Amino acid sequence: MSAVSWASSPFPGSAPADAGLPPVQLAHVSASFTTQGAQALPVLEDVSLTVRRGELLVLIGPSGCGKTTILNIISGLPTAGLRISGTVTVAPGTSLGYVFQKDALLPWRTLRQNTEVGLEIRGVPAPKRRQIAQELIRLVGLQGFEDRYPHELSGGMRQRASLIRTLAYGPALILMDEPFGALDAQTRVELQDELLTLWRRTGTTIVLVTHDVEEAVVLGQRVVVLSRRPARIREVFTVDLPEDRRASETRGTEAFARLCRRLWDHLRTR
Repeated sequence: MSAVSWASSPFPGSAPADAGLPPVQLAHVSASFTTQGAQALPVLEDVSLTVRRGELLVLIGPSGCGKTTILNIISGLPTAGLRISGTVTVAPGTSLGYVFQKDALLPWRTLRQNTEVGLEIRGVPAPKRRQIAQELIRLVGLQGFEDRYPHELSGGMRQRASLIRTLAYGPALILMDEPFGALDAQTRVELQDELLTLWRRTGTTIVLVTHDVEEAVVLGQRVVVLSRRPARIREVFTVDLPEDRRASETRGTEAFARLCRRLWDHLRTR
């Protein structure tokens, strides 16, 4: 298999992305996992996809089909045993953030200190770090908890903290791997609303993986439906709902129900 071709290295702290190029393009990407003495396990097959600048793109598909593998390939994270063919192009200067299902906050740092960590690494002066962190903390309703440590926060609070920690240093592209999957239904909807609000305010390009059909429709401008492993792109849906929608209000509408039924129909098809 040929090596993946990169236009640039998508790591935080790089220069602003070239506004004339889409942040990410995948061209005929296939991938498999190999271990010593075992037959290769195909994961992706001929996946071609362009991520548009400033969009919130959702990947959905059966469990284990390769959704997270796509995120890892885009990010450039080393993955043991993964062999890739095809081309992955990341626009020059694209800085990147990654939000996982588990919050991965630093347990010895307070909420404010966790929010500031990316800015600190980039050498942003302390007064400016505090200003940015405090504004983001306020935006997600965590004021009053600035000096609390992760073990003193609820699961929803920790996930809010994880999100604003990533947003704080202004990445051009954020990858999100089932970020709300472990949360209760009410907290999940609240965080979906907050993500939509923050996305509209920042204009950040987001690629989000979920296994939840309703979440895909609520959040995505486009939804990419993947087949069973080895994953191919089965369909790409444009979500024809108001861009200023709120997750808590969109559910129950006929347009929402219709899109959910279309997604389910494609997911059920082998």
